[in-house]
Amino acid sequence: MAAKQPETDEQLLDELCELTLRELCVACGLPAEHIRALVDEGVIEPRGSETAWRFSGVCVRRVRRVYTLERDLGVNLAGAALAVDLLEEIEQLRARLKRLER
Repeated sequence: MAAKQPETDEQLLDELCELTLRELCVACGLPAEHIRALVDEGVIEPRGSETAWRFSGVCVRRVRRVYTLERDLGVNLAGAALAVDLLEEIEQLRARLKRLER
């Protein structure tokens, strides 16, 4: 029997988990202004009104990826947003291919 892999932060944060703007800022280590820019760019979509935004746990992964692309590769926000969309599409296609190969 295989040993169970420990869960990572990303596995624990899913679509059912909700975070406030403050919690998302803490989880990603970014100021609220940066998160607002990501919302404006369409990278993440909050639920509720701006005064009471709620973010799914999936947003943490997207924000971290965009920030990494910006910081490490110097990609601008629009480019990073596009890259994250494409990376996620590749992951979905690979998962689908893996399921079909079984």
